[in-house]
Amino acid sequence: MSETSARLLSLLSLLQARRDWPGALLAERLEVSPRTVRRDVDRLRDLGYPVRASKGPDGGYRLDAGAELPPLLFDDDQAIAVAVALQTATTTVTGIEEGALRALATVRQVMPARLRQRVDALQVTTVDKYADSRRTKVDSDHLIAIGTALRAREVLRFDYASPGVTEWVPPRRVEPHHLVTWGGRWYLVAWDLERNDWRTFRVDRMLPKTPTGPRFTPRELPAADVSAYISSKFSGQNQWPCRGEAILQAKAADIARWAGRDAIVEEITDSSCRLILNGWSWTGVAATYGMFECELEFVGPVELKTAAAQLAVRYAAASSQ
Repeated sequence: MSETSARLLSLLSLLQARRDWPGALLAERLEVSPRTVRRDVDRLRDLGYPVRASKGPDGGYRLDAGAELPPLLFDDDQAIAVAVALQTATTTVTGIEEGALRALATVRQVMPARLRQRVDALQVTTVDKYADSRRTKVDSDHLIAIGTALRAREVLRFDYASPGVTEWVPPRRVEPHHLVTWGGRWYLVAWDLERNDWRTFRVDRMLPKTPTGPRFTPRELPAADVSAYISSKFSGQNQWPCRGEAILQAKAADIARWAGRDAIVEEITDSSCRLILNGWSWTGVAATYGMFECELEFVGPVELKTAAAQLAVRYAAASSQ
């Protein structure tokens, strides 16, 4: 790669990293003169990149959105990262399968031979030992709607439901804070305006509504960062060989008191919740659900339902003696 091409790639990466760049700061970062920066900006414009310049003592540059997608410039690490991301993108998002495959083919076609060989060696297959019971896909349009409200810092309204519930919960109103993935699922971390507390929502159970609400000032999470917050909420869930889900006709707050540190309690309505339990055996998980004095419905997996049926027969036989 020539020195000029390498510098153009560095300049483009800098312009993509932040909204506005003072010309003097760009020149300092690239270790060139302001005049060279101006020439390189003109070269990027010739390639189709809409770089806007502002005049004055604090003048600088901004990369605007264009009407068409200009040629993309990737360094080696970026090209590999894009190829891997495109291979794994369809594992949790629906509606982008064909687009991801076409994008991967396009990226691979324009790669130099040395990079193409590395990408071809990275044929990724995502495997999760909880795939059947935990991995879910979300609608790409829903992700975009949620992400747009999050970026704009606007109150998000959505209907919320889960398997086993016949009706949607009335629209929730939240201040979206972060979209995260954990264990093959997408979650929204948000401040619930009705409950006046932090909540974590499964995105595959959300139906975003429009229009969104007013803008808000983001609150501080009760943790160092979103990673620490999610880890504290879901700690230990990957350490157990058995994992089951059930819907309990009881308040989430009441169940959470006795569910244990590794359990996940998700509020459905004011009088029902979803309880996710872990254990060393399916019989043990099924027996734990039995300690809650309320009506319940097993969601799955099938091993949990089978263990519960076996326990029912065993208890019935014991009580008849």
